[in-house]
Amino acid sequence: MSITTISSRRFNQDAGGAKKAAEKGPVIITDRGRPAHVLLSYGDYQKLVGGQRSLLEIVAQDEDDEIDFEPPRMDDSFSRPAEFD
Repeated sequence: MSITTISSRRFNQDAGGAKKAAEKGPVIITDRGRPAHVLLSYGDYQKLVGGQRSLLEIVAQDEDDEIDFEPPRMDDSFSRPAEFD
């Protein structure tokens, strides 16, 4: 994996080149010499977030697809008795 650094100006002039570089590894985009953004391939992004799908991706899926949804259980610290003064 190689890391590429480019200026935001160069990114604006050659977005295609930045996308090609992102296939080989992260592309750090700088503003005034400081890192500001990172461009990743979608595969690298999926690895980063652990393969989780976004809500948009879930809603956009085919109607016949099943959705595995297990909401986390809330512990007792979330709720407490009401206090009336």
